[in-house]
Amino acid sequence: MYRFLITALFFSLTIKTAVSQTNADTSSITSKDSVQKNSNTSGIDSIVTTIPPKNTVSMRPHPEYTFDIDTTISLSSPEFSQRILEHHPYFGFGSKAIDFRGGSTPKIFKGKEIIFYLLILLLLFFALLKNAFPKYFNDLFRVFFRTTLKQKQISEQLEQTPLPSLLLNGFFVISGGLYMAFIIDHYKLNPLGNFWILSAYCCAGLSIIYLLKFLSIKTAGWLFSMSEAADSYIFIVFVINKMIGILILPFLILLAFTMGYLNQAGLVLSYCLIGGMLLYRAILTFATIRNQVKVNPFHFFLYLIAFEIAPLLLIGKVVLEFLSITT
Repeated sequence: MYRFLITALFFSLTIKTAVSQTNADTSSITSKDSVQKNSNTSGIDSIVTTIPPKNTVSMRPHPEYTFDIDTTISLSSPEFSQRILEHHPYFGFGSKAIDFRGGSTPKIFKGKEIIFYLLILLLLFFALLKNAFPKYFNDLFRVFFRTTLKQKQISEQLEQTPLPSLLLNGFFVISGGLYMAFIIDHYKLNPLGNFWILSAYCCAGLSIIYLLKFLSIKTAGWLFSMSEAADSYIFIVFVINKMIGILILPFLILLAFTMGYLNQAGLVLSYCLIGGMLLYRAILTFATIRNQVKVNPFHFFLYLIAFEIAPLLLIGKVVLEFLSITT
């Protein structure tokens, strides 16, 4: 009997201790909870959120804030999510959007896509010509480097194929016109403000210059009964022009897509290339004409100054004056 009473007393004390511990844990959780819900008769719950102080796990930038949520709104509706986001403690979803149209201008990107595609077309055109007329290109390089003694025979073969010659002359006009446009645009002398119009003018001017040169040399050869020497000179001039049109292709790419020291180096190297080609043309001309016409080297030098260098300087001066007046 006494054993039964002691056992019952032990169990009652144990249950009372467990209940008191549970109440203490519940009260501590309630006191530490950061959300308190106050009901009212209007159907709207007032939620007060207490932000934990500093040096705790949660670091929030705003102090305490209070907002009301309509309990009639469904928790799964977009309106409920919108109400929550409008009172977000981190991001200002409820603030007004800032209109930047009046205080800033849109940035316009101007690329060089057209120049890129044009240079690709030039390279493809050159590759098609080389594959379509391989013998013509072999003979052209052999004449240019004078690697054979049968120069006259090869020259006649080149003259008998007018189609690739005409196409390469057009290739020289396009590549030379682009090169001149790059040079003018590099020195800020473009009065038109449009690179493509300037390129068209340069191509047209280059073609007119060499057409007039061709007609004047032909006329002079016919007047002085030196048609053979005139034809030889015209042949050398246009062979060198074709080689210039081919060799300046890498420099067109450098001038179009490089800046700074690399662009300046490409410009200087292109000057050296064209100057060397013109000097080589003068040497070839003198070596060829001397076999047909008795000419003194001094007289030939005077001819170069009067009919080669002076017209170029005059044209350059006229162009610069025109550009300065226009600008």
